[in-house]
Amino acid sequence: MTIMWFANLFVGASMTMVLPFLSLYIDSFGGYTPAEVQRWAGLTFGVSFLVAFLVSPLWGRIGDRFGRKKILIGTGFGIAISVFLMGYVQSAESLFVLRAFMGLATGFIPASMALISAQSDKRTAGETLGTLQTGTVSGGLLGPLMGGMIADTVGMQLTFLITSSVLVLATILVIVGVKEVIYEEKGEKRRRYHWKEVLQHIGAKPVLIMVMVVAMLIQLVNFSVQPLLALYVDSLTQTENLAFLAGLAFSVTGLGNLVATRKWGQIGDRIGHEKIMLVLLLLSGLFFIPQAFVTELWHLILLRFLFGIAVGGLIPCTTAYIRQVCPISMQGEVLGYNQSFRFLGNVIGPVSGGFIAGTLGIPMVFIITGGLFFVAAICLKLVLSHENSDNKQPKSSRQEKTV
Repeated sequence: MTIMWFANLFVGASMTMVLPFLSLYIDSFGGYTPAEVQRWAGLTFGVSFLVAFLVSPLWGRIGDRFGRKKILIGTGFGIAISVFLMGYVQSAESLFVLRAFMGLATGFIPASMALISAQSDKRTAGETLGTLQTGTVSGGLLGPLMGGMIADTVGMQLTFLITSSVLVLATILVIVGVKEVIYEEKGEKRRRYHWKEVLQHIGAKPVLIMVMVVAMLIQLVNFSVQPLLALYVDSLTQTENLAFLAGLAFSVTGLGNLVATRKWGQIGDRIGHEKIMLVLLLLSGLFFIPQAFVTELWHLILLRFLFGIAVGGLIPCTTAYIRQVCPISMQGEVLGYNQSFRFLGNVIGPVSGGFIAGTLGIPMVFIITGGLFFVAAICLKLVLSHENSDNKQPKSSRQEKTV
């Protein structure tokens, strides 16, 4: 767990470490207008998540069949190579290709979740996976900060080389220190599932589908405001430290995640992860929508911290629920689909946020996307009620209904 926590920290950081200087790095190639620089910056940042959305289930399936540790090693070195080569590119097109390859190699995170999940008791899966998730959250939180600091100190090119070296070290730690074992549950048989059987299993469980939608929603809402926070902070305060304050307003959500993620997982283990998700969806909407009406910067920062506490519990609860309702032999693939939904949220969020802000203004981004939490809570409640009513029916009645 310790090794995988640090490995996820480094991989999560590598995905976001270029944010502070991506536009500057592309501009340093020369030959691009300011509009082209911004366009290429958006494309090169987003392509990693788009490719990851497409390939995550495939990595999960391969991991289920051949072992998750092999996937961790292959994708770990793959990410390290792509980051290393980014330090030597001479054009935005080359950088775009390498970021796409980086997305191809991001099976590391779902494979690590599947590895730890397969070694976890269902009764404590929420706490275990919540602990692991704090590593990924910490990486996403610290990535832009570390990337900016290193670039300012030693230059942008050397930043890529240092990051790739750390990723190689993390992968070597996985090779040396991680042993893949399976926690065998009573009555749970090991077998190989066809991809059609996996999809049928998912389709037969409306709550599971809803859980994946929630995973997408978390990322969609988070990324819908990320490109707009600097402008929003600028409208709330007059200061020369705009970039720092905008970064603080975004990162404080990650701090809230770190504070509460593991605890929410523990509570979910005790009373049911689907119940915790229902409560957290309501709290997330309750803390997100008021951000549209703040008049002081500290109001925004406080609300974003509280939002981080609420939304931070949703991720481990979704993963732990998958651990409980899916056989070990298909968990990697199902977690891959769940990760795909999250990456899809990363892609949709900035696009929808920019469209809403350009049409209706930035405050409406908080109101509309935050309202999706309440819609999701209602849908989850309806699905849970329907599932409970089916479970209460006599077995003969359920068989007749199926016929």
